[in-house]
Formats: sequence, structure tokens, C-alpha cells
Amino acid sequence: METLLWQVEQLPGLLAVSRSGQVRDWDPPTLDRALQWGRYFQHLHGRFRAQPRLRAALGQRLRRGQPGPPLGFGHLGRCPELLGLALLGNRALPPAACHRLLRSLLLPPSGQATPGPRSLDLLARRRAAVQLLPSPSPAPARPEELEPSLRTEAQLLLSRLQEDEEEEQGPASVLEHLPGPRVYRVLAALLLEQAGDNAGREGASWAEHREGPRPAAAVLSWLLGDPGRLSAFCRLLPGSVLVALSARYPQLGTPYLHLLTSWGSRLRYDPLRGQWASSRCPSEDEFSWEELRERFSCFMRGPDPLREAALASLKNLKIQDGDFEVCGLSVWTDLLLEMEAPL
Repeated sequence: METLLWQVEQLPGLLAVSRSGQVRDWDPPTLDRALQWGRYFQHLHGRFRAQPRLRAALGQRLRRGQPGPPLGFGHLGRCPELLGLALLGNRALPPAACHRLLRSLLLPPSGQATPGPRSLDLLARRRAAVQLLPSPSPAPARPEELEPSLRTEAQLLLSRLQEDEEEEQGPASVLEHLPGPRVYRVLAALLLEQAGDNAGREGASWAEHREGPRPAAAVLSWLLGDPGRLSAFCRLLPGSVLVALSARYPQLGTPYLHLLTSWGSRLRYDPLRGQWASSRCPSEDEFSWEELRERFSCFMRGPDPLREAALASLKNLKIQDGDFEVCGLSVWTDLLLEMEAPL
């Protein structure tokens, strides 16, 4: 039994290595051994899922001293998929090993099903196409196009939250023990995937192929339930991502605007330099004029309801400040002039 527990304890390390630069030394036989371990862990899940005591012991061993989003027993059953997603998104994987990986996903051995949902098969096909076609000109990244490592971590976190929900445990048991500040970027990736904005299109996100309850509401409740968490979440994420999230989760848009209002009210006009500046002793929770302007500009580039809400908020704040039309007297007047100029 101890040998089995020791083997299971190696899964976090295997997934971490598959996302790291260490894979640049992998040859096809090394890749085959990693994939065999993935299938072995999947076999253990099927073998012990009906045995509560062993299932609890394996889950406890997976969570021992592990950095990043914690794993649970359910991840054993999805190990081939998690391993495949991590390797497909790792540019350090050598061409020979990558070709072997693509072949194993697209043409699995006889009698063996392709691991993971249809999205993994589509991702493998697209990775194969990238190697055959010339590289296109770089295009601006959308908020939804987060780096593969974030998406993989979000997938692990989603699986753990679903597992805890099945066991009637709240999200706080997992979320409050995650390291920051990266956890907020992982949560943003989870929420974007859970929004299901690609439903009905080829290559829909992995979240749409999952069974069971969606934990987006629980994650939002956890964020909105504590002002400090919400402030850190909004401060650390780019404005474009927050507007994308606000478009999908309206309950996030209003608190985010309130935070921008709070941050903007701390700016003071410097007549010598002719610009708005932070207080004399700025804290990490303060924004510069340039950043505040950019974040409101993201609202202006967003959907109509968000753009109208941001404009209405600025107009109300301008009125409360005295409804001045002269620059330098009210930060809201100056912001409103900036926002309305391109409109």
C-alpha cells in the first residue's frame, strides 16, 4: 500500500514537469513512459473509486505539500487528459516527442479510446496544423487567450472544486489555501472558460465538456464576499480581462466600477506638472492617472451595456464634484472628456 501511495504522490511532479522547460530533454521513449504513467493513474482511479477509504487515502496523499491548485482523487481519472493538455501547450517539447504525442492522441493504440474530451482531440489537430503551416503575423491577444499554463491550472482547480462540491464542501476550503497573487489570474481563466462563450462552435472550451455543476457562482461569491479579495483581483488583472469578465458576469461589473471610483478619488491635481498624480505616500492599492484612464477606456471598447454604465457613472461623479467643465478641477470631468472625445 505504501508503494501505491508513493506512486500517486508523484503525479503533481509529473504534471509540473510536463509544463516546464525540462521537457526539452525528452525523447519519444521518455514521452511514452510519461503517457504510460498517465494511463496507470487512470487505471487506479477506476479500480479504487468505489472504495471510500482507499479513495480518501489517495486523495490525501495527492494534496500533501503540493504547490499550486490542489489535486484530488478525481484527477487520477483525468490524468491522460491533463498530461496531454500540458504537453500540447508546452513549446519546449522537442519535435520528435511532439510528433509522438500528436500521434498518440490522434491515433491511439487499437482498443484504446482517445484520452479526454473532443476538445483535446481538436487541440491536437490544431497543434499538428501549426507545425505544417507557416507562422502567421502576430495578432493582438484577446483576454480569453490566456497562456496554456494558466488554463491548465484553471482546469485542475475546476476539477477540484467540482469534486469538493460533490462531497458537499464549500469552495473556501480550497480557494483560501491557494497562493497569491497568481491565484487571481487562475480564477479569471476559470471564469472565462466557464462562461461558455464559445458554445456551439468547433473547439469549444474544455469547461463545456465537463459534467456536473459549474462552480463559477461559488467562485464569484467567494471573490465578492471579501473587499480585500475583490480589490486584489481587480488590481492585479488587466482592464481588458476585467471588462471581458464583467460582460459575462454582470454581478462583477458594478463592484469593479465602484473600485475604480475609489481609486480615482485618491488622485490629486498637480498644477506645477499639469496632471493628476497619486498621493504623496502612494500605496500598492492606488492607480496612476494613466492606468485609470486605460481601465475606463476598456469599458468604452466593451459591450454597449458596460460602456453606458461607465459613462453614466462618470457623469454622476462629475455632477457630485460640482459639474465643472474646466480641466484640472475634477478628475471625473477630465476622465469624461477623455472618454467622450473618441465617441
